[in-house]
Amino acid sequence: MATKAKVQQFVLLPSQGIQTGATANPETTAFLRSLHTVATISERPAAGEERTLQLKVRVLDSVRDNGAKLVELSPQEALALRAAQPGVRLVPVVYYSPALAPRPTVVSRVKVAATRAASTRIVVKILSAKDGTAIANVTVAAFTDFANRVGAGGTTNSKGEVSLALGASSRKIERLYMYAQKSFWNGLRKNITLTSGRTFSLLPIDLTFVDCLRFFYGTAPDEAGRGVTVGVVDTGIAAEPDLQIDGGFNAVTSEDPTDFGDNGEGHGTHVAGIIAARGTPPTGIRGLAPAVTLRSYRVFGKGAEGASNFDILKALDRAVQDGCDLVNMSLGGGELDDATHEAIMHARANGTVVIAAAGNDDRNPVSAPASDPLAIAVSALGRKGTVPPNSVEMGDVRSPFGTDKKNYVAAFSNVGPEIDLTAPGDGIISTFPGGFAVLDGTSMACPAVTGAAARLLATRPEILNLSRDQTRSDEMVKALFQQAKALGLGPTFEGQGLVQI
Repeated sequence: MATKAKVQQFVLLPSQGIQTGATANPETTAFLRSLHTVATISERPAAGEERTLQLKVRVLDSVRDNGAKLVELSPQEALALRAAQPGVRLVPVVYYSPALAPRPTVVSRVKVAATRAASTRIVVKILSAKDGTAIANVTVAAFTDFANRVGAGGTTNSKGEVSLALGASSRKIERLYMYAQKSFWNGLRKNITLTSGRTFSLLPIDLTFVDCLRFFYGTAPDEAGRGVTVGVVDTGIAAEPDLQIDGGFNAVTSEDPTDFGDNGEGHGTHVAGIIAARGTPPTGIRGLAPAVTLRSYRVFGKGAEGASNFDILKALDRAVQDGCDLVNMSLGGGELDDATHEAIMHARANGTVVIAAAGNDDRNPVSAPASDPLAIAVSALGRKGTVPPNSVEMGDVRSPFGTDKKNYVAAFSNVGPEIDLTAPGDGIISTFPGGFAVLDGTSMACPAVTGAAARLLATRPEILNLSRDQTRSDEMVKALFQQAKALGLGPTFEGQGLVQI
């Protein structure tokens, strides 16, 4: 009995762009317009005999009637479609992730001698450095061999306690990482001895603290960014007191299009705060361009591991329709795919600039979509002295250093010739669902560039008032690059440098 072929999802595109134009094959346009659940294709064998092939194509979602569609096909159906409609492209669906700095996790458990009780655990407690109260839901990773990721991990309970399966009552630990969900700086301790009952303290976030972002950019005026519309393509933005959201769109296939709030991960909310938070310390936080018109485009589903290239295309298309001047994409993956590339080209052709995170793979090459020639790729800048002692960011310092030896590109940041700009991305305080959090990554550097760009363009009405075409987007990028200053880190690490505003 023949095995039924597995279906695969594809982004169906015309030969150029995300929709057919005046120069497209009329047959291709007609086919895309007629494609719903079942497409009827005329197949002509070599002998010239015409016969009709019923090709079943399940259409899951569509961006334009004559353009990009999300379809499901078997390998045989994909071949038949390509043969019958050579004017279309079938791009495999790929997924992108938020561009957060990776958090070290235990890969191998500690080996325990046969004479030692394997069940021996060490219980440690995590407390607030301010008042000694227990901190729940702190992710803890203790490494006996950090290079090989050997150790034990766990999460603190309501008493702030975590039980680590280290197979002994006392263990030498090379690195101990402690990640709170929010409200605290994350902690790192090196070369310590763990015993049961030992306590560690995490420092609460002080909204008056001068982190890397505020060191370089200070406090933005109330009117900074006014007249500029910014779209955040991410996990959605929560309705926090310091954020004013001017609508948005949920591009996730099969989800409610009006549900563009945070999907529960908090990433998009943190990103949005770096750009546009309107609060004032010590009770709130402020972004670089608090007066921008902020829009949320959610591409990460609830509980989903990644954002598909189709949903990203769909979000970018909608952001362009909504008149976004800048689109922030703090997400990344591997190599660039045609669907995402076409979406970025479409944005630039319509006067919108896409700013993307370079990725966080420990100085590996720039990942997509930042690697796209028409996207603005951003690396993550750090500065010594802008994080508290014993914070995890202390482990991100790595050469080369800038002309000012306190400046560095974070160890996790991707680098390469595609890098256009650098911006603060190590130890950044911003909004988070239910409060505030410190996060690291090119995910944080990317909105720092977006915020700086919005603040700059708000002072350049002669650019903003141009027709929404390629000339407009090119002039926006030119102005941004002209305002950048190299920090002495080298072109592959910083590109044009740090935008001065």
